[in-house]
Amino acid sequence: MLSPPEAAASPTDAEPAPGPAPSGPTGRSARRPGPWLAAAAVVWAAAMALHGWIPSAGVNAGSLFQTLLPWAGLGVPVLFGLAVVRRSRTAIAAVLAPAVVWATLFGGALTDKRSDGGDLTVVSHNVGEGNTDPAGTARVLAGAGADVLALEELSDASATVYSRELATAYPHHAVVGGVGIWSRYPLAEVEVVPIMPWTRALRATARTPDGPVAVYAVHLASVRVSAAGFTTGRRNAAARELAAALRAEPAPRVVVLGDFNGTYEDGALAPVTSRLRSVQREAGDGLGFTWPAAFPVVRIDDVLVRGMTPRAAWTLPATGSDHLPVAATVSR
Repeated sequence: MLSPPEAAASPTDAEPAPGPAPSGPTGRSARRPGPWLAAAAVVWAAAMALHGWIPSAGVNAGSLFQTLLPWAGLGVPVLFGLAVVRRSRTAIAAVLAPAVVWATLFGGALTDKRSDGGDLTVVSHNVGEGNTDPAGTARVLAGAGADVLALEELSDASATVYSRELATAYPHHAVVGGVGIWSRYPLAEVEVVPIMPWTRALRATARTPDGPVAVYAVHLASVRVSAAGFTTGRRNAAARELAAALRAEPAPRVVVLGDFNGTYEDGALAPVTSRLRSVQREAGDGLGFTWPAAFPVVRIDDVLVRGMTPRAAWTLPATGSDHLPVAATVSR
């Protein structure tokens, strides 16, 4: 007797047909970076917009980020390129956020805001202790035609050279420690500003044809980037001492020139910058980076004013120093 034919396998018994991978943490959506790129763009935008809230305790990450803040814009084309490669419309749209924030912060700096006029032209330069050609540097500075020069990082030997080379154009000068002021106009009330245990700041009154101007030549303490973080303690303490001197300054017109070893955006320098106007920010040409001279990436040399109107700011050609000189014109 023959056995009955076997019954066909039911659909529930058959092998499952290949299909799309399930969604979820191990599925296709987890492998697509669009949402992650969009989130990164939003975080980057928030970091730039709220840079003042980034903590500077410990390694001083906030201060370092603010110092390099203009370069944060490089994150925009990087994020945009990744979003295009991944064909993520969400990420492409999200990249607009950091682009708008950067443009709000620095878009105006890309234009030339200089204007004609001005009663006083000043130059500040960290001449570099290792500068092997102080005479040549002096000629570059004298050629700028400024009314007042402030020089920082002078040595005893270089101060003698600058005094000799600048004597004709600047018959009035005062040098104390590593800072000095040279002027076409008489200087009075010359005094050291005690911002550090050794002399790094000098104040004098320039008797200009338009009235007296308090001139400060300043060199805040150096900073370092190391495995321990961004070391700014001495600089920040010096900035607080300088701010105290400026609060007590009775002159209605004040010009502060120097090497601040920090940028105007660095919140640690707010005790000083919040009371003064940066001529570069308001009337400069471009971002005005000054250091290092061979390939400037930050502006740590500046001209700050109170009671005067910024007219123009620019950098001068490189000298034998590792800083570029900065120049500015201001008016009453």
